[in-house]
Amino acid sequence: MTYRTLLGTTLAAALAAAPALATNWDLSSEYPAGSLQGQTADFFAKAVAEKTNGALEITVHHGAALGYKSVDNFDAVGDGALQAASSAFVFWTGIDPIFQLSSLPFLAPTSDDVHALYELAKPEYEKVLEDNNQMLLLATPWPSSGLWGNKAFTSIDDLKGVKVRTYDVASTETMKSAGAFPIQISWADVPAQLSTNAIDAVLTSPNGGVGVQMWELQSNFTNVNYASSLQAIHVNMDAFMDLSEEAQAEVREAAKEAEDYGWGLLADATAKDFETMRSHGMTVTDTISPEFSAALTEAAQPFIDQWVKDTGTRATTIMDAYKAR
Repeated sequence: MTYRTLLGTTLAAALAAAPALATNWDLSSEYPAGSLQGQTADFFAKAVAEKTNGALEITVHHGAALGYKSVDNFDAVGDGALQAASSAFVFWTGIDPIFQLSSLPFLAPTSDDVHALYELAKPEYEKVLEDNNQMLLLATPWPSSGLWGNKAFTSIDDLKGVKVRTYDVASTETMKSAGAFPIQISWADVPAQLSTNAIDAVLTSPNGGVGVQMWELQSNFTNVNYASSLQAIHVNMDAFMDLSEEAQAEVREAAKEAEDYGWGLLADATAKDFETMRSHGMTVTDTISPEFSAALTEAAQPFIDQWVKDTGTRATTIMDAYKAR
């Protein structure tokens, strides 16, 4: 054996024995690490690392650290600027109206209702993402939204003229119909808007507010049980297809476990968040009167009717199946 042949054989053996370089993904989220969605994203990243034995490492960037908000994540992941992201569907309604479904006001009052609606709509969510070079890996719920403010909201009169942060067209139209002055802004911008008195109140989940220590800026929370909207973890299709078939299967397994974990967090989340809020001196109104609830539902109905009409067959098929359960 010549020296050159021996050297080539040695190098080939060394390369074969060397561990493969890990693939690294960035996953962007505008929500804090302590939120339910932050915990779910971290759970997913850890599960992926364990199942792939470190062959795929996912770095989760919380609090919009990379400069991307949910509304930006759709294009960023589709174009490959990000490999993955955790995004709230409520900010994608301008991309496709189907993403409005989970945040329609007062449509799904229980966690079982929310999950049933998700399963019925999942194929439609997947199709929109696939048409835009992405894959839906999982979706998990936020606790139902309520009103944060410096007073309790116990009637329609309490909303008159109040500058309320809303997060999508449905909440904006509902608050407007209820007599408030809605201002639609991204979650990442809420603290700054509150601190400058640009808004008086915030429509969001208990968990979202606890994650940013809202008690430093607001004194009350009213649980109006508005809607339990969904948040998705989605991935660039090219990045996913670049993985080996084995790694793809492992990512899917990790996503399934993370989804189950995220839905499991919902059960006790609100009670724990109420306890945390009270421990920081906040006044929590657990329930509202049937009269106030009925008035809010009435304020929301015109938007729901218009959404079904505008979204067409996809909406009517899902809604019919949901009502027929």
